[in-house]
Amino acid sequence: MPDKISRETIRNEAIDPDFVDRIVDAGADRLRTCIQCGTCSSVCPSGRRTAFRTRELIRKALLGLKDEVLSSEDLWLCATCLTCLERCPRQIKVTDAIIIMRNMAVEEGYMLPQHRKASLKLLETGHAVPIDDANREIRKNLGLKEIPPTTHSSKKALADVQKIMERTGFKKLILEDKEEK
Repeated sequence: MPDKISRETIRNEAIDPDFVDRIVDAGADRLRTCIQCGTCSSVCPSGRRTAFRTRELIRKALLGLKDEVLSSEDLWLCATCLTCLERCPRQIKVTDAIIIMRNMAVEEGYMLPQHRKASLKLLETGHAVPIDDANREIRKNLGLKEIPPTTHSSKKALADVQKIMERTGFKKLILEDKEEK
């Protein structure tokens, strides 16, 4: 006896017909040429270690399933390595599309706690992963200065980076108190 196939009905109210247009307009111009061949999923290093399926995410975006895509934890599993673009027979900028969708997700209040934590560290120190005591010790043992010549050691550089984050809207986006979805 064949296995039961789980099927969900897509309801009209779940479809945002403008979703794919916004992704394309933001820079993923070849997205509609996707033929769902699965190459992106088959070559994805993240997909080998997680349940991430690039092809599925792109298909849902093409169908206009905005809320499903933007609320999906899978959206954050992409390592942005560009392997999918290198192998795509249509040269679709899959990574760009994923970054665009991540930005949309954050604007709508969807962000994984660990990404919010890294973003807050970036706002505070200029680094998503600041230098801690263990890293200082490793740098010292390698004959490097304990504090690298980055925003860690330059208050002016940190102020410049924070000004960029303010002017680009990043600070507001991360600090804005949105209802957790």
